[in-house]
Amino acid sequence: MLLPPAAGAAGAPPGPVRAVSASEARTAQYLDSLRGDPGRLRGFFRRMPKGADLHNHLTGAVSTEYLVKLAAERGLCIDTATVTALAQASGQPCKAGARPAADARTDRSFHDAIVRAWSMQDFPQGGNGHDHFFAAFKKFGPVVWQDRGKLLAQVANGVAEQNQFYLETMVSPASQEANGLADRVGWDADFARMHGKLTAGGKLDKVVAAARKEADDTDAQFRAVNHCGTAKARPGCDLAVRWVSQVGRTGSSQRVFTQLALGMRLAERDNRFAAVNLVQPEDEKNALNNYSQQMRMIKYLRGVYPRAHVTLHAGEVWPGLVKPEELKSHIRQAVHTARAERIGHGVGLVHEDHWQDTARTMADREIAVEVPFTSNAQILKVRGSDHPFATYRHFGVPVVLATDDPGISRTDISTEYQHAAETYDLPYPELKDLARASLEYAFLPGTSLWRDNPTSDGYRPAKACDTAQVGAVKPTGPCERLLKSSPKASAQWRQEAAFTHFENRAGATG
Repeated sequence: MLLPPAAGAAGAPPGPVRAVSASEARTAQYLDSLRGDPGRLRGFFRRMPKGADLHNHLTGAVSTEYLVKLAAERGLCIDTATVTALAQASGQPCKAGARPAADARTDRSFHDAIVRAWSMQDFPQGGNGHDHFFAAFKKFGPVVWQDRGKLLAQVANGVAEQNQFYLETMVSPASQEANGLADRVGWDADFARMHGKLTAGGKLDKVVAAARKEADDTDAQFRAVNHCGTAKARPGCDLAVRWVSQVGRTGSSQRVFTQLALGMRLAERDNRFAAVNLVQPEDEKNALNNYSQQMRMIKYLRGVYPRAHVTLHAGEVWPGLVKPEELKSHIRQAVHTARAERIGHGVGLVHEDHWQDTARTMADREIAVEVPFTSNAQILKVRGSDHPFATYRHFGVPVVLATDDPGISRTDISTEYQHAAETYDLPYPELKDLARASLEYAFLPGTSLWRDNPTSDGYRPAKACDTAQVGAVKPTGPCERLLKSSPKASAQWRQEAAFTHFENRAGATG
């Protein structure tokens, strides 16, 4: 199949041709001098401001070493055959065939065996990365069932240290309560009746209250662990974070619908919650069989909860993983039926029917695609020219780089940017605009710092700030009022200030 030209290939370049400032040009020259030196490139991208991480699963983002530490602290046991964490009654010895997770503190080989089972560490390139990746969640499941604030603190500190300014991370709010309600109510294929049964007598509102209490407890633990508001405050304290309610797409119809309704109701009632997303393997039998129904569920619920955002894993499939007929329309349905505002992965684009039309629609509606390169390579073995990264950019679709499950994948956002630079030979101004895009298409409330459709028109300041020196320490007048009223514009301004500092240092170094 013929694909549009990749970035740097003959043909029209992706995105608008924009003026390059003197500091950007110096930084671009410095970056070019580092190409071929992975170690120095690593330092460059770690220091570079990188916007937001918009595709991040909290439990998969926590470092594996931290999970092993938590398992030991909680007195969990490890099944030695499956390397699965087991809950254990306090003071009771591990059952036969298991040993204390605390042994990993002194037994390095045991520690490393757990890390390999719970992540992609040392996983052979020719192995079944798909199954190993998804199996990891079940192996460390008991470790992440509590103390969400500790998990968030570990992840948020890492994101802030990577010079990012915002995080959207996926969790399953009040999952036990939501599934219990779904099972009591049962399934009704009439979506309006189904929603009515869930809300009757305040049943769904009780689950919403449980989810908000869960978020309150998480916030309190996060602030305590990170010493927020003290002289010992950790970097994550200054990071803006919002939750995306993840919905298990492999579950029963009543559970999927209930979790979607909960997530969207939360997004309208609690500003800490931004959106909903469908998770779990897209190629699983129930997920495939119920895909179209789930898109229709979202379409219906969007009419009930119009202020809730929707971002969807779609197109995380590849030839050989599913049948050819199951490759034909997942992204298209997410775009046209569910009207998703962002698409996660989107790897199977060119294998869909009418994919060019889908790409053009995504560009016209500014539906961004969230690209985690490492995850795509590990799970689907899709990398380099096989990846539709350049195809999306050619069609003018907004692209944002993301990590997905960096703890399991053993990656970070700097690695994703370095991969983009090395694999697709992107110059610095285009890498900078990828970072800008991650804040532009974030579900942060408020007006953007930039004018409409910067992917096609370039990143030009909005009218309120068109006479300001963007990123200056002290904006005044209308620009100052915009930043005070808009969390999105404020985060974007912080990033521009960070770019100014970064480029001044990089240019001087070069």
